Order: sequence, then C-alpha cells, then structure tokens
Amino acid sequence: MTIIAQERFHGTSDELEYGADRPTPAGSGATAITLRGLEKSFGGNRVLRGINLHIPAGQFVAVIGKSGCGKSTLLRILMGLDEPTSGELHFENADGADGEANARIVFQEPRLLPWLSVAENVAVGLGDGVDKGVALREAATALGEVQLAEKAAEWPARLSGGQRQRVALARALVSKPGVLALDEPLGALDALTRISMQELLNRVWRELGFTAVLVTHDVGEAVHLADRVIVLEEGRVALDLAIPYPHPRRHGNPALAELQGRLLAAILGTDTAH
Repeated sequence: MTIIAQERFHGTSDELEYGADRPTPAGSGATAITLRGLEKSFGGNRVLRGINLHIPAGQFVAVIGKSGCGKSTLLRILMGLDEPTSGELHFENADGADGEANARIVFQEPRLLPWLSVAENVAVGLGDGVDKGVALREAATALGEVQLAEKAAEWPARLSGGQRQRVALARALVSKPGVLALDEPLGALDALTRISMQELLNRVWRELGFTAVLVTHDVGEAVHLADRVIVLEEGRVALDLAIPYPHPRRHGNPALAELQGRLLAAILGTDTAH
C-alpha cells in the first residue's frame, strides 16, 4: 500500500496505485523502497523533514522541486552515499522480505574513464573479481540494450555526448540493478538528443523492470517518463501525483500537459485546485 505524506494530493486512490501492480518482466530483480520518517540535517539545516514514501517494485518515480528542496540528498540516501539523521529506509525483495538493494546511479556527467574502451567502461559496473571475458560479454549485452553494441571497441573521446551518456547507462545496467537512480542524467544534452534518450530510458526500464527514481528539473520529462511524480518543498513531500497513462507516451499529449501544469503550479506555489 502506498504511504502518502503530503499536505496536498489531487489524484484519486486508483491513480495513486497506477503502476504499483504492473507485472515486472520475468527474472526482474526489481526492489521496493519504503521510507518512514526520514530526516537529514547538516548542522542546523534540516534538508529532509519526515519523508514517508513507499515505491513499489518496478515503479518509475520522478522527484522534482526547486533547487535546494532536498532532491539530491534523498537520492544520495537511497544510494547509501549519505546516512539519514533519523528515520527508516527499507528495501524489500519480491517476496516482501527486507533485503539489500542492488542499486546503481547515473549522473548528469557520464564520468567515463578515458583510458578504457567503451566495453571496458561498461564492465567497470560489475565491480572487481569478475573474469574479464565474462565481464566483456556482459558489457556487450548491456551495450546492445542501449543500442551501442557497435561502439564496444571505441574510446569515449570519439563518442557524442548522447552516446557517452548511453555508455554510462549501460554501465549502470550491466549488474542488473534492482534500483536505478538517475540524477539529472539528461540535463546536459541538447533538446533532440534528450528526447531520444528519454525514449531509450523508457524502453530499457519497461524491458528490464527495475525500480527507477529520477531526479530532474524538467517537469515535462518527469510526466513523460514516470508512473508517479513527487514534488519536494523545503524537505517535505508537497505533492504525490500519479500519472495514470500507459507507456510509451506521446510527446504533446494534452492530458500530460494538464498534469504538467498542475505540477508546475505546485512547485511555484500557485496551486489552488482542491
């Protein structure tokens, strides 16, 4: 059951659960995430203030809000890069039991190693101790998923910005994550490349079935990709809005534009709907 911790929610309960019961692909290791009373302070600055959320396995959630609202801090806690000051964070396996998340993150910058080939950069995502031959075969599979199989032997410097970001995505996918965190991964791309990458990300998520948490400043991108959009405001969940439309979605859909307007109003503090 989804836990709501917002002062305002304008979706119906059916909308809220959209995507929660969608079957994930066979063999998917998608992981559910539960946050209870999550707090994070840096000195006297309370960045997160009692976050309560449940993200079902396989759901795509986008987190948006003004700069400084706590988006990236929340993502870092999910990834284990920061510890919460108080509260609980649980990852749950398919059987509902607590487990460890195989979580990976894609940043705005690809952060590829220039002295390694594309395939070797992807293989880094498997960690140490994996046979090189096995690692390169797994890397080739991941590159195929992002439509870059033919670039396996290239150097990162020879790739376009969009291609480098696809390599970074393949590096995150190669270990078959249960949770994929995305921290403004398309923010540095031009408009057309960004749209292409959105379609690629949506296809890979639907095919592999991982749980996705996207932090973005682009409200249109959030509505286009996510099952559900969370608006953070001063460290609290101000709005938890389901996007009750099937994937893949068409850019320019007027129904999505209406939801985008509601989200922008919530972020800007002009939301007066009841």
